[in-house]
Amino acid sequence: MPRPCWSRLNPFAPRDPEVAVVRLKGPIGDLGSFRQGLNIERFDGVLKAAFASRRTTAVALVINSPGGSPVQSDLIKTRIEALSREHEKPVTAFTEDLCASGGYWIAQAADEIIAHPSSVVGSIGVITAGFGLQEAIGKLGIERRVHTKGAAKGMLDPFQAEKPEEVARLEALQQDLYEGFKEVVRRRRGTKLKGEEDELFSGAVWTGTKALELGIVDGLGDLRTVMRERYGEDVRFRRYGPRLSFWQKLRRGNVAAENAEGAPSLMHGLIAAVEERLLWNRFGL
Repeated sequence: MPRPCWSRLNPFAPRDPEVAVVRLKGPIGDLGSFRQGLNIERFDGVLKAAFASRRTTAVALVINSPGGSPVQSDLIKTRIEALSREHEKPVTAFTEDLCASGGYWIAQAADEIIAHPSSVVGSIGVITAGFGLQEAIGKLGIERRVHTKGAAKGMLDPFQAEKPEEVARLEALQQDLYEGFKEVVRRRRGTKLKGEEDELFSGAVWTGTKALELGIVDGLGDLRTVMRERYGEDVRFRRYGPRLSFWQKLRRGNVAAENAEGAPSLMHGLIAAVEERLLWNRFGL
């Protein structure tokens, strides 16, 4: 039963439990000036503040991401784990529309993962995509000129035909990343995982309901309902997120002014937006 309002004004009354909520939304990595991606530089201060608050009883991660950079995914995950140990506060990850690939990698930092029944979860794998434009520039009468030192420096140039040795080198890199991803999941999920690894680590995605059956997540629900069941109706939610400094806001304003004049940065922003949209579209969102 909620405490009466007057008791909350009493400085000697016990405080309501408070859950720090950190929302991790969008592709992971550096998306440039126009779009804000998830990366350790942007979220380190946010995570520190969420864990360091004396009022915080627990930390909730709300994840809605199609994935992205494996390095940034692991840096964020590792930072959350370290802060959880340092401040001795439990971490629960909640999935929204999508918790895939690097998003699911970050979720491994939590003590438990709670999925919405209709969330899309999984994609434990590695993907590299690009375009082959060598025929297109030939038809346009464009000659590609590249000079390098180092046999692999121009690897997988989109304006040249693919070379078997370069594809083999890429596949070796992917395999290393893939094995690292699988090891993270095995270490954190352990005996909770159910089913064959060929299925679990196939890069497939599942609804939250199916993910629970496979041991990919620990339960079904949403942030408010689960936290109220756990800490009572009086639990408070305090949201933490990155804030732009004065200079960052000023820079954004300058970029916007440049774009109004048709500067090339507008094209860069459009390309970044298309790439981000393609990441979400891979999962039908």
